[in-house]
Amino acid sequence: MVSRVRIRIKVNQKSMTTEIQDSVWPLPKFYFSVTLGSQGSPVLFQEVSGLESESQEIEYRHGDNKLFSTIKMPGIAKVGNVTLKKGIFAKDNNFFDWYSSIKMNTIRKETVTVQLLDEQGNPAMTWILTNAWPTKITGTDLKSDANEVAVETIEISHEGLTIQNG
Repeated sequence: MVSRVRIRIKVNQKSMTTEIQDSVWPLPKFYFSVTLGSQGSPVLFQEVSGLESESQEIEYRHGDNKLFSTIKMPGIAKVGNVTLKKGIFAKDNNFFDWYSSIKMNTIRKETVTVQLLDEQGNPAMTWILTNAWPTKITGTDLKSDANEVAVETIEISHEGLTIQNG
């Protein structure tokens, strides 16, 4: 929901009213939510990266083209893997269990939903990953002199990225 602010401006003895949307500022990126299809409640992540999609480029030249150059056309769309990072909790093996379920072409694919939230906690932008499955899990590095939080990383492959506003 976008609220509007009405401003009255006086220019050369004429009054002018204009409306400005409160969506003038971009949303901060630290308030987000991630939901995995089988787990109904959101999973707390520290970082999400790799929400990208691109079209392969096809170069083509007509046989009767008088110019000795090619034209470029869009080809097959492809999506990159998404990387999720979260803190490690005792007795929490959900990602490893999901990763371990991949056996001889048997994959439990999920729908992963990433939502960027506004100040009230409502979704402002949503990325939906269809047919997602884990391709890589990385545990934390261990150091005897460190005092950081232990963080695990899961890399997810998917077959399509859909973006929705609001």
